Amino acid sequence: MNNFIKSMDWFSILLYACLVFIGWINIYSTTYSADHQGLMNLDTFYGKQLMFIIVSFITIIITLAIETKFYERFSSVIYLVTIISLAGLYIFGKNINGATSWYAIGGMTLQPSEFAKAATALALANYASDIQTDLTNFKDLLKAFAIIFLPALLIIPQPDPGSALVYLAFFFVLYREGLSVNYLLIGIFGILVFISTLLFGTLWVSLITIALLVLMYLFYKRTKRRISAFKLVSIALLTVALSYSVSFIYDHVFEQRHRDRFSLWLRLEHDPSKLDHIRKTIGYNTYQSESAIGSGGFSGKGFLEGTRTKGNFVPEQHTDYIFSTVGEEWGFLGSGLVVILFAALVIRVIFLAERQKSVFSRIYGYSVASILFFHFAINIGMVIGLLPTIGIPLPFFSYGGSGLLGFTMLLFIFIKLDANRINEW
Repeated sequence: MNNFIKSMDWFSILLYACLVFIGWINIYSTTYSADHQGLMNLDTFYGKQLMFIIVSFITIIITLAIETKFYERFSSVIYLVTIISLAGLYIFGKNINGATSWYAIGGMTLQPSEFAKAATALALANYASDIQTDLTNFKDLLKAFAIIFLPALLIIPQPDPGSALVYLAFFFVLYREGLSVNYLLIGIFGILVFISTLLFGTLWVSLITIALLVLMYLFYKRTKRRISAFKLVSIALLTVALSYSVSFIYDHVFEQRHRDRFSLWLRLEHDPSKLDHIRKTIGYNTYQSESAIGSGGFSGKGFLEGTRTKGNFVPEQHTDYIFSTVGEEWGFLGSGLVVILFAALVIRVIFLAERQKSVFSRIYGYSVASILFFHFAINIGMVIGLLPTIGIPLPFFSYGGSGLLGFTMLLFIFIKLDANRINEW
């Protein structure tokens, strides 16, 4: 027992504890009222979150007490149970704020999508670590994609596209395990075509693509290197087709609120009055969040001194927009510290993943790092207006029992695997 305690990575545990504590402090600040008494007052968000933290500590003890081999041997069962729980939402789920993402259990709610990330990471690690699996083989790669995207496909119609988007983080894991860089390049290319189409239109995207391909052909011809004309024509046709599909989806599939969010993000609306109207309606949360963070300055206004936080200017500030409280009350210094803590945790997990003797543990470790990075980068980008609002919480920070428990399990399963690495061969 003493050897196990010594072998645990206490630096990761310390970073986790710091993030959870700072997160709770900011939840307390966003929901504090002079009328509320007692930290464990379950009528308050900070009281409930403190209870969730206590439950998380119990979860940590249970997670660390389970034998390491259990996570590998029963990963498929855990994954299957998770898939069933996600599918069951369409029959037994409770609708909250227009999304059927929760089970109502007594007076509590449980969101299975928060636990599906760890289950998917375990299932992918189990499959990809099998000696018969070769991710350079297209058939094996399709099976890996199926493991990753099946939960996402069940989450999207809830509707919860933000949680489903997180599953793209697993591409970083597959890349580490041998996925061709071409898949990442195709993904980046698709994103560029999507954004360029919205900014400049299909005609300009088509003309620029053709011009670039002609220049590429002339360059190869001048250097006397061969390039297939068929390949260039195929790229041109695919780009044009993708651009047209983007335009069609944007105009005929997206609802007006979705178009407004992209219009605000990419500044597509050039009429200042209309842009200001969109910013104060559809983009109200982001607008107020930016204002709150900007008002914090270098050192912030001080704990419980945020005027915009106290005035409830930022909707849902204790959940997805919790970082705006950090910016207003703790300023650039506090915000920078939070970013450093998250970055340190992600880098530490990657370091630990690389020293694993078990392929299963390494893949799972990279899954943890990728999911945490994806969440924290997108959430902060969303809160400061660099990315559109898509409803992704900040790990260990945002209010919510399912989220805190899900991320805690995700991290401490890996800490358990890492502590046991000396027994892995």
